[in-house]
Amino acid sequence: MLSGRRLDLLDPSPFDIEIEDIAHGLARVARWNGQTTGEHAFSVAQHSCIVEEIAAHIKPGLEPKWRLAALLHDASEYVIGDMISPFKAALGVSYKAFEARLEDAIHVRFGLPPKTPVPIKKLIKSADKACAFFEATQLAGFNEAEALGFFGAPPPAYDLVIDPLPPAQAQARYVERYRVLSEAIGVLPGPDAWHTE
Repeated sequence: MLSGRRLDLLDPSPFDIEIEDIAHGLARVARWNGQTTGEHAFSVAQHSCIVEEIAAHIKPGLEPKWRLAALLHDASEYVIGDMISPFKAALGVSYKAFEARLEDAIHVRFGLPPKTPVPIKKLIKSADKACAFFEATQLAGFNEAEALGFFGAPPPAYDLVIDPLPPAQAQARYVERYRVLSEAIGVLPGPDAWHTE
């Protein structure tokens, strides 16, 4: 990793995971394998920020730790890339187990339970599908009927206009959301934590 960490993909350690590496990688991984309109690819980093926002819209008052889980829902893709769901299914259980080990290590690293509770996982999946609906119709050439068939309707009273960001901006936005949420759950000291006077 650019941080200097050496991550063993077969046995990932939480001690070798850094948010800056995740943000850097996700800002350079394109959703839809880059088959989107616009000057910039729509990055997994930007997608993740939107999914966190949609999850909080669906469930007002969502605890910051679960908002952080939503932000990190695709964090494993910083090293394994973004594969479309049908291809993941074709690869089978061993790929899913590999991905799950990496996700568990990421969660432990950032103060979350290794396994996300089922209701939160379902909430994040709903937010993920809602974001995919907007991506499909605005960036990937789907008409609304097609997108509804694949992803279902987005949540009521939520609208989104996607403007894909350059990688550096997507990376900075991702790190900023991480810092805000981490401070809220107490796993990252706030800006005044180092002042003793």
